[in-house]
Amino acid sequence: MSSQKNVLEVILSSSRSVFNIQSLRMLMNCENSQKLTQSLHYYIKEGKISNPRRGIYTKASYNEQEMACSLFRPAYISLEYVLQRAGVVFQYDDAITCISYLNRIVEIDDKTYQFRIINPKLWIGMEGIEQHDNILIATPERAFLDMVYLSAGNCYFDNLHPLNKTKVKRLLPLYQSKVLTMRATELLNLK
Repeated sequence: MSSQKNVLEVILSSSRSVFNIQSLRMLMNCENSQKLTQSLHYYIKEGKISNPRRGIYTKASYNEQEMACSLFRPAYISLEYVLQRAGVVFQYDDAITCISYLNRIVEIDDKTYQFRIINPKLWIGMEGIEQHDNILIATPERAFLDMVYLSAGNCYFDNLHPLNKTKVKRLLPLYQSKVLTMRATELLNLK
């Protein structure tokens, strides 16, 4: 039982609220995945931790943004979710939208997580992506460019005033797209 106690102590004392086997092995410096998995299943049965999705373990309450960044790695929160909170898009949607290496919609505990694929070359630069604890989230400027890039220009923005045009200009070269540069320049009246 001592390894089980260690697992629970590590989970409860961590600033994180969402874990997978690899992250727990690193936190515990554990070599034996089988023992770790047995311990996790014991605490799931006891109701001390949750297993909302295969391979994902959480505290009783967890941060939904952290869940979004943990489901498929690498991933960062972007698109409508960020733009709504920045006041660029007014239409409310409860889903957390992310950029990742695949297209997928996942529902966990009545929350929708939507993942959209983006060209892997764009993952090289982390400019415009902020890290807060275990959460990667795009700045409004990066989310705007992600949205225009993925929608091929078929998107609507209610209010572009919250966007910093200088930051948008600085991020545009990352995308290496003349079409995106042209669309962003037109939308924001960039000079």
